[in-house]
Amino acid sequence: MVLVSNVLVDLGLIIILATALAYLAKLIKQPLIPAYILAGVILGPIGLGFVKDLDLIRSLSEIGIAFLLFLVGLEIDVKKIKKVLGISLVGGILQVVLMFFAGFFIGDLFGLETIVCVYIGLIISFSSTMIVVKLLSDKGQINTLHGRIILGILLLQDILVVFALSFLTQGELSFKVVGLALFNGLILILAVVIFSRFLLKRVFDFAARSRELIFLIAISMCFLFAILANLLHFSIAIGAFLIGVGLANLPYNHEIMGRVVSLKDFFSTIFFVSLGMQLVLIGNNLVWLLVILTLMVILLKPLIIMIISGLFGYESRTSFLTAISLGQVSEFSLLLGTLGFYMLGHISQEFFSLIIFLTVLTMILTSYLIKNSSSIYNYLAEPLKIFNRLSSKKKRLEYGTKEGNYKTVLFGCNRMGKIMLRFLNKESLIVIDHDPSIIEGLIKNRINCYYGEINNHEILKKINFSKVNLIISTIETLEDNLLMLRLIKRINSKIKVIVSADRIPDALDLYERGADYVILPHISSAESMKGILGKANLEGFNRLRSDHIKHLLDLGIEK
Repeated sequence: MVLVSNVLVDLGLIIILATALAYLAKLIKQPLIPAYILAGVILGPIGLGFVKDLDLIRSLSEIGIAFLLFLVGLEIDVKKIKKVLGISLVGGILQVVLMFFAGFFIGDLFGLETIVCVYIGLIISFSSTMIVVKLLSDKGQINTLHGRIILGILLLQDILVVFALSFLTQGELSFKVVGLALFNGLILILAVVIFSRFLLKRVFDFAARSRELIFLIAISMCFLFAILANLLHFSIAIGAFLIGVGLANLPYNHEIMGRVVSLKDFFSTIFFVSLGMQLVLIGNNLVWLLVILTLMVILLKPLIIMIISGLFGYESRTSFLTAISLGQVSEFSLLLGTLGFYMLGHISQEFFSLIIFLTVLTMILTSYLIKNSSSIYNYLAEPLKIFNRLSSKKKRLEYGTKEGNYKTVLFGCNRMGKIMLRFLNKESLIVIDHDPSIIEGLIKNRINCYYGEINNHEILKKINFSKVNLIISTIETLEDNLLMLRLIKRINSKIKVIVSADRIPDALDLYERGADYVILPHISSAESMKGILGKANLEGFNRLRSDHIKHLLDLGIEK
């Protein structure tokens, strides 16, 4: 039977095979991205060759990048990015420059033409916004300190790519080219500011009456600014990201995120499958160059970023998590390669194949490195402390942590943790959270706290658990809670541990591993309605309503 090549069949094959391989990957506890790429390899030219229209697939994958950055923009507080602006600008530019010259040197060492050396330098300089943001988002680390630094550096790199493309197409980077790019960028930002301040609030206030209309307007805005960015010679992802930031301050941002996330997952899956489809075999003469460039990307680039982060005063853990997350080649490298091979004739088919291999290989490695980044750091913690000596000015996010004798430890102080904080004894309590803004708020209120994660061995070592009576975790990640349980119960089996879960099987697993109580927020909320429904009369509801409003105002819960 011969399969007729059309959009429906191609997309159907992609989704079916990607789903099957992702299911298998989940069964053996592997990252999903390598499974998607493998699906592309099987369906692409070096596999079964079932999918023919690669240009269409690549176009759909670009939409996936735009949706992903749109959603990230919806989560961004501009004030938070400002706090890491220094390392994002100075550190990001310095890293790109150093990696460019390192790549150029390696190309020259292999006797390649000057223009090919330029391509090597550019290709290994930039990191992948798509894969890094997806992996950090999946781990809930976008709003961590290292997450904000990473996002700032990636956005800077996306802008620098525009200048790189201008240089390659025009052969020079003149003041005219730079000025035009800056002018176009200013137009794009001003358009976002004008829309978000004077138009979008009114439009969404009216559209709020219809959930379908909110979704359509949000998607329209995403496409409108993606198109505008493209017209101004920027990546469509930058336009989508900026309008996402513009919508972030609206009271409907969570509603929009909930509606768009499925589209993002669909198109981003196609993106990773399309990477696998583009793989072709390379000659033996380029294998050693591929090996060296891979090592430079996954070792040299993170080392440069760690040194820069250390010089800016960030501690070794933050520096390491930032560095290891950026150790891959960008999806824009494929754009640079396509430009150099198909349009400008600067590079050969074989070298273009090397670019694809390098991109796919480093992305696969990154998915494993980011997935296990905390475990890798815990293993290398001692030797990595040397980076703490690079700056005398340390950026510390902690308060009252030197006494060390605490009775209660609270992991996570957002939403549920914030409510619990009200009825816990703050004198004998320490809070641990990975959101810098939450820690800054706790410091302002003089509440004992550490910036860190539940799976950070260094944080756990700083706490004298022989004195602790109670641990509460409002974090719903099963793996993190299991790790914490295993470590804590080994240190002090008498400590009572309360953890959180979002699924009943996870809760039962946590009980089996020694948790004293597991909070399931959705079940707790439903059970709390029993008392409310018992007061189902006019007077009872009026009193409940006023008490609840007062309680919410006292908590100061954000929208």
